[in-house]
Amino acid sequence: MCPKKLKLFVKVMEAPVIGSLIASHLKEKNGITEILKNTVIPEVPMFIPQFPLQEPEPGVVCLEEDGKPEERVDLALKCLPHYDPTCRWSSDSGELFQFRYWKIRDYGYAYRSKLTTPSMVAEHFISAMEVFNSKQQSAPLLISFDTEEVRRQAAASTQRFVEGKPLSILDGIFIAVKDDIDCYPHPSKGGSKWFHEVRQVKADGVSVSRLRNSGAILVGKTNMHEFGMGTTGNNPNYGTPRNPHNPKRYTGGSSSGSAAIVASGLCSAALGTDGGGSVRIPASLCGVVGLKTTFGRTDLTGSLWEAGTVTIIGPITATVEDAILVYAAISGSSPADRIRLNPSIPCLPDLYSSESSNILGSLALGKYTKWFNDVSSTDISDKCEDVLNQLFHLYGCKTTEIVIPELRELRTAHTVTFGSESLCLLNPDCEAGKGVRLTNDTRTNLALFRSFAASDYISAQCLRRRIMYYHMGIFKKVDVIVTPTTGMTAPEIPESALAVGETNLQVVASLMQFAMTANVLGLPAISVPIGHDKQGLPIGLQLIGRPWCEASILRLAAAIEEISAEYRKKPVEFYDILKGKSNFNSFHD
Repeated sequence: MCPKKLKLFVKVMEAPVIGSLIASHLKEKNGITEILKNTVIPEVPMFIPQFPLQEPEPGVVCLEEDGKPEERVDLALKCLPHYDPTCRWSSDSGELFQFRYWKIRDYGYAYRSKLTTPSMVAEHFISAMEVFNSKQQSAPLLISFDTEEVRRQAAASTQRFVEGKPLSILDGIFIAVKDDIDCYPHPSKGGSKWFHEVRQVKADGVSVSRLRNSGAILVGKTNMHEFGMGTTGNNPNYGTPRNPHNPKRYTGGSSSGSAAIVASGLCSAALGTDGGGSVRIPASLCGVVGLKTTFGRTDLTGSLWEAGTVTIIGPITATVEDAILVYAAISGSSPADRIRLNPSIPCLPDLYSSESSNILGSLALGKYTKWFNDVSSTDISDKCEDVLNQLFHLYGCKTTEIVIPELRELRTAHTVTFGSESLCLLNPDCEAGKGVRLTNDTRTNLALFRSFAASDYISAQCLRRRIMYYHMGIFKKVDVIVTPTTGMTAPEIPESALAVGETNLQVVASLMQFAMTANVLGLPAISVPIGHDKQGLPIGLQLIGRPWCEASILRLAAAIEEISAEYRKKPVEFYDILKGKSNFNSFHD
């Protein structure tokens, strides 16, 4: 849609009478009216995910909900496979010919061996950001960034290493935070131009505080699709981040800057929020790892989505083991969620144990072939299928055919639920006159969301319970549901969309189609990079687990990552901040 037509469409959608008629037509055309109004739904509403008791996971290490984050991280470190620094640092290592990201443990080894310091890496980071911003002025990864604040944190970390008292393996690790999670003293704008004017940040969000207590260097706030209402990462307010594998392509959203800054090598990890795939979609499109935890597993306090029922805070990392370390730091339910959700104790897979391979082989995988193959290119489904075959041949993981009913109803339940919760967040300020300062994309979505009635919301929650019932039945037969992460690889960025945004419902549907299940039902899920399509664009495989069973999907993800390691490619836009700008090619080419 051209800029003029898009602006006209927004005005028409917001018009009192004709806008309602158009919204009604769109809902009728997409089957929403039929599902919500013209069908009797006998189930009682499920306003938050409610799970039956689950069997304990085998071969795990349990974390204390109220334990210190740095102690949980140290426990997670002991769960990881043996670390051999010679394999990562030796100049004659065969791995020189295979691209691999530096892991958090690589940074830890470099700091403890006095090969470098957090302050030295901070200077590399700042220099790399200056180079990046000069090359891509209209596509910032960070929309709030203070060089002196980064230097101050790095100096404190460096001093701890001098004294031999690092807080954890995360000490000195560079981590970015999505712009809808509080990270003091940065404002939280949600990717907008004005939200910081009505909501001040006075402290870190809980997840950010846990990372800070573990010694992480928090570099600033990442760009995002405005208020998470899109899957591409398009943001005319600050500029649209470009995919590190192809600058003409989207990163995916809404955690666009978080995925891109990790994929570019500038940060080992970043926090994102996931209300409809917003961690997993950009992770998949950028070729990195994105973990969505069980709803309530991480504390939403200090984020824009504290009152949400489909959104979580989760890590985007370069590797699965880094996801385990960051997850260990930020895990822990809020006091309120412990009462209403009754979560099981958070656990990690003991990958160090000799029994890990046997446990892996006992995992039953579920695949709904009709859904699995519903992708824009067979490059995606073929690559995912190949990984499943390798899991069977190497570990004995069997794939069972399953059927997942009412996927269209699930999409409707998600649209109404996420839309209603977004409207609750923004409508008071929109009514006060701030709405005209939103992007065209956000305004279009809000106009549609306003057309939902209270009865639509109740019907969506009834559907939610029924769909939960179906999935709990499936999880009696399998441990993990496997799908591609997205129905397409990174879409092209239309030139006209950079200035005014765009509304492309086909792209939105294709990117979200596999992701929404985990949000509607609150299930844990992870996206793992498994290779590239014929255009060199990353492909992700998604694992959806039982409630509270993050350990199982992390164990399987680690095996998939190892299987797919040889297919990983260096992004076109990449920075080696551990060794510095002058060493870009010394390890990663």
